[in-house]
Amino acid sequence: MKGNDRLYPSIFHTRYVVLSQLRDITIARMQELTAADKTQTLIDFGCGEMPYRTLIEPMVGKYLGVDLEMNPKADHHIGFDSKTTLPDGYADIILSNQVLEHVDTPSGYLQEAMRLLKPGGHIICTTHGYWFYHPTPNDYWRWTSAGLRKTIEAEGFHINVFHGVLGLAASGLQLLQDGIIAKLPKFLVPPFALIMQAKIRLFNKINTQVQRDRDAALYVVVAQKPL
Repeated sequence: MKGNDRLYPSIFHTRYVVLSQLRDITIARMQELTAADKTQTLIDFGCGEMPYRTLIEPMVGKYLGVDLEMNPKADHHIGFDSKTTLPDGYADIILSNQVLEHVDTPSGYLQEAMRLLKPGGHIICTTHGYWFYHPTPNDYWRWTSAGLRKTIEAEGFHINVFHGVLGLAASGLQLLQDGIIAKLPKFLVPPFALIMQAKIRLFNKINTQVQRDRDAALYVVVAQKPL
């Protein structure tokens, strides 16, 4: 999709590595959840621009974008308390893509996700460990890997997949890049980002996946509602 940086970031994009890896991991997990059944109902919970919709919609029977009233692209609107008027057990899958750090109350958001899921349904939740402040419209939360596990499991979910994106060294370089870019003239940002993202990709290889699952810029979690 032309102009969709979240789906197809340019090599000059300041988030090229993390956005590319987030997309690939999210789509791979979605393919696993939908491989045996293409008729499932999916809620994109806090959908924003719905950057992955063109890839995910063919995998499911129904795709419903849910977000605040300020988002005209959403199919269904909610308030800041994350509560919907949708019925219990409405969805087979919930996609929560870079939302949890922005909600007023993570526990309330996850409780609503639990209510909306059918027994045995899944949530794919991605959110941040090490990252800079980015209000859209608010930005409240960051997690350690242990803290995120505890937050999700406290609402009754069983975690099946916990995957870190950008290890400690790469996360440090990402934050260094972001701190410097704010001081650069606009014309220098693309070439500087190209150099830094190449270094981030290289330094990300220093850490094993086990280490990235413990310390990362971003986490992708697949969790299941009990049967």
